Amino acid sequence: MATLKGQNLRILAYGLDGSSWACIGMATNCTVTLTNNVDESSTKDDVGLASKPQVVSKAWSVQVDSLNVLNAAAMLTAIKGMGKVDIMWDEVVTSDNQTPVEGSGADAYARKGKAYISDLTLSFNDRENAAKNLQFTGASPLEVIPAGQYYEVLDPGSYTKGQFVRLFLGSDNTTTPAKVIAYAKQLQLHVSLQMEDATTKDTEGNWQIQEPTGLSYDITSNALVHGGDDISSQVQAQSLIEVESIFEAGTPVKFQIANVSGANNRTKGAVIMSGSVIVSQLEIQSQNRTTAQYSTTLNGYGEFSVSA
Repeated sequence: MATLKGQNLRILAYGLDGSSWACIGMATNCTVTLTNNVDESSTKDDVGLASKPQVVSKAWSVQVDSLNVLNAAAMLTAIKGMGKVDIMWDEVVTSDNQTPVEGSGADAYARKGKAYISDLTLSFNDRENAAKNLQFTGASPLEVIPAGQYYEVLDPGSYTKGQFVRLFLGSDNTTTPAKVIAYAKQLQLHVSLQMEDATTKDTEGNWQIQEPTGLSYDITSNALVHGGDDISSQVQAQSLIEVESIFEAGTPVKFQIANVSGANNRTKGAVIMSGSVIVSQLEIQSQNRTTAQYSTTLNGYGEFSVSA
């Protein structure tokens, strides 16, 4: 038997971005974590000092990195809706590495279960491929997958360059934001569900049943203090001095994350996400023989909307 390569073990989902089982497209990495939670079971009846751990509960989670962000809106809708999705991992074959092994060659280690998207990070950095990180927290016991019940559903996706998605930041919490961050270099959106163990004495078996109890999100922006670009666009921008004023005011302001095009990549296209934020941290970095930059951390204020 040949050594299994990482591209031939993949995560598939049902109900995440459609109504069929499909590989999470353009994936670059995945990690499955199975955890036995233990309690110490040694007592005064035991001779010696050796530990005797005993399993009291089980948990599982899955993490996937992908270069497909075209479905960012669907992912944001899914985590905001706090609905469960079906997740499985299996060995895959064929030229696109998206078809689970079937029949007598099916691998006995394949498993499936229901999970929440508990963490989503979208990165849109200048001159880099945009990327997403998905984390799933198990919300049901795992099951063995019977062979031969799945079929190939392509999820090819497409590359997105980070400079074509930008943050528009307002100066108040009433007006639709029309200004981009000037001289921006990096943009990251992070959405997280707070999870709690919902198992009780009525729950059968050792599997932990996790349920969401809260949702939070934050945005990180990195930009030059001043850049040397010739700005031909008529779209105005928030520079460091405006961001400092927003920080000093300490009140919520409107934001949008949107696709952009045109002169200086400032013409707003389809809006991906919008809402309100508080500037929670502003850090200015100015080291010798490097370009002066500043980083802004914005914490979500209230519900966000998904637009595209």
